[in-house]
Amino acid sequence: MNVLIAGANGKIGRRLISHLAADNIHVTAMVRDAAQAQSLKELGAADVVVADLEGDCSEALKGQNTVIFTAGSGPHTGPDKTVDVDQNGAISLVDQAKAQGTDRFIMVSSMRADDPSSGPDKMRHYFEAKGNADKHLRDSGLGYVIVRPGRLTEEPPLGKIKLAEKMDDFGEISREDVANVLAEVARMEIRNREFDLITGDTPIRDALQRL
Repeated sequence: MNVLIAGANGKIGRRLISHLAADNIHVTAMVRDAAQAQSLKELGAADVVVADLEGDCSEALKGQNTVIFTAGSGPHTGPDKTVDVDQNGAISLVDQAKAQGTDRFIMVSSMRADDPSSGPDKMRHYFEAKGNADKHLRDSGLGYVIVRPGRLTEEPPLGKIKLAEKMDDFGEISREDVANVLAEVARMEIRNREFDLITGDTPIRDALQRL
């Protein structure tokens, strides 16, 4: 399996590289800055490509079976940059992946992306951008998985989660556990599923097998 990670130098992306590389999955890390290449190779990336989500990513996508989108402007970014990256950048990468014959696209979204009005006003633009990108992926014809984690933390991983197509309560989950979930989704060849994700009581693989 060849996997391209968009946003590979981010807090989830860097963790994900190590998990996939440990399974001998060929990982290509996509970044905007060539200076990040060496540290990502040390984590296990077989290749590092420089590309901008707001531009042409076709070379990075060639030969990739799966794309995992972990990029993001962050919930505290202004609306314009959030739309550029979390919405338009994601949508563009979905379209380019489809054009290149990619088989599956795994999107890291956010809880409340499917219902932006349920969140605080100051983050409405973030949830709306994520939701628009999710809808585009869902309608694209690509095999897809949309993972909507709750509030991300730097806590140690627990390896146990709660997931559901929709949760009413906004919870939290460590970035390490999100990376573990993404790696397991890739390994298990899950497709055409979407779910909210927080810390819980069920081992990751068991929870995913129940999807």
